[in-house]
Amino acid sequence: MKTSVVTGGASGIGLELSKLLIQDNYKVFIIDNNNKNLQKLKTCLDTNSFEGIKEDMSSVSSPKKIYNKLKDKNIEVLVNNAGFGDFGKFHKSDWKRDEKMINLHVLNTTHLTKLFLQDMVKKNNGKILNISSVAAFQPGPLMSLYYATKAYILHFTEAIADEVKDKNICISALCPGQTNTNFQKSVSSKKNKIKFNTSCPVKVAKYGYEALKANNTISIPGYFNKFLVFLNRLLPRNIVTKIVRYIQEKNRN
Repeated sequence: MKTSVVTGGASGIGLELSKLLIQDNYKVFIIDNNNKNLQKLKTCLDTNSFEGIKEDMSSVSSPKKIYNKLKDKNIEVLVNNAGFGDFGKFHKSDWKRDEKMINLHVLNTTHLTKLFLQDMVKKNNGKILNISSVAAFQPGPLMSLYYATKAYILHFTEAIADEVKDKNICISALCPGQTNTNFQKSVSSKKNKIKFNTSCPVKVAKYGYEALKANNTISIPGYFNKFLVFLNRLLPRNIVTKIVRYIQEKNRN
């Protein structure tokens, strides 16, 4: 049986990607820090098709732990999906939470990618999907670290995808916009006032998964999200920053 790994795979986009992998006859090792969500998987997935692993992906030791556990499983697909956001001015934010976000989105995504990519290069086969965001294409006042770390994921993915373009390996970044997942609740308890471009995780996951199989380096689901990314190239940076702040204040305050 083909094998895959999905971090943050017990809910939201990660869960939908896990389902798609299972449909393609992959066994999925689902990594998540939420034990309750991992237990729920038994009610919606065939227990023979996955294995749940409880691990906090914001811990710097987690990539090596996961790799050591799975290095002999011949992992063919890695999905770096685990992530979270925060809202508020950077100078007022809790540093421990900031540090966890940087560890999760930057340090540990990079480390886990490196560990499994080295094996993929040796086999000349494999796929890696990194979950970035449309946030990666502009600065994000009031969510500064989230936007910045997602930009890192995007640029990192583009660079290493080019490095292995002569091999049978695809590395892709999925850049969704607002998606109806628990992420929104973790950022703010209030309902979005600007939600005309909100998508569902099922559609987002399918779009990104199909892009990965088609060897596309970047995928941006939704015409409006594509328009936003294109608009960023036309408008002055200070105007883009002001627009983003306006949207954040409307949605989160």
